[in-house]
Amino acid sequence: MRWRSGRRSRNVEDRRGRRIGRKTAGGGIGVIVIALIAMYFGVDPSVFLNQQGPPSVGTSSYSVSTSDTPEDRQLAEFVSVVLADTEDTWHTLFGQWDRTYSEPTLVLFSGAVESACGYAQAAMGPFYCPRDQKVYIDLSFYNDLKNRFRAPGDFAQAYVIAHEIGHHVQTLLGISKKIHSLRSRVSKVEANRLSVMQELQADCFAGIWAHHADKARQILEQGDIEEALNAASSIGDDRLQKQSRGYVTPDSFTHGSSAQRIRWFRQGLKTGNVSQCNTFKADNL
Repeated sequence: MRWRSGRRSRNVEDRRGRRIGRKTAGGGIGVIVIALIAMYFGVDPSVFLNQQGPPSVGTSSYSVSTSDTPEDRQLAEFVSVVLADTEDTWHTLFGQWDRTYSEPTLVLFSGAVESACGYAQAAMGPFYCPRDQKVYIDLSFYNDLKNRFRAPGDFAQAYVIAHEIGHHVQTLLGISKKIHSLRSRVSKVEANRLSVMQELQADCFAGIWAHHADKARQILEQGDIEEALNAASSIGDDRLQKQSRGYVTPDSFTHGSSAQRIRWFRQGLKTGNVSQCNTFKADNL
């Protein structure tokens, strides 16, 4: 991926090594425990992090340490460039709709972080919090992406960021609020299905970013698309469930299968058209 000459975003908040206030009542650590259990059983933990309930009360704090290695500095710079590129892409698209794109903040953290959606640990991976409109990522996740999920490459890393920005776009368009309301009124199986639709649309939005970014700035190099498709496949619910417990339960999917994630990323990449990402009305996901 050609990124080094790209613009750096001003919307990166670096909390690495910062003292953390951890919530101890009404949510907080309880949310993270539930989310970690959910992750073990192959359920997306962000379902719990993105709840719209009231924040917890009562805090305790502790420090985490981080090493600022040359590799970490390069990764932080890379993340800033990708974020800036998503800003440029979505500003253009929102402008075409006579709307204003509100830029999200990307928070770098190490070990654990407190968001408006609750307390989270790095083991949960990157996530978007609609309550503060921020994307959170511990850069160590990219080691997991490469080694645990076997999805190396800088464009695979960019895809992860673009997917989370896709959730921000859903928030700005009012999609997330509608889905959250619907999920509270239906069965667990149907709620999971709505979650899958929402996640696959975020994959499609990531593809839209790649389409327009390459058209405008020629960011793609040979092999980049394969990297992104490999990443999408590697974090499909079916593959993760098979790896974690040896069998697959489609009714518990929250992000979609590997094939579905690949399909919808390709859809956005091929068309560059948001109207082609309406997973909620698709006859076949």
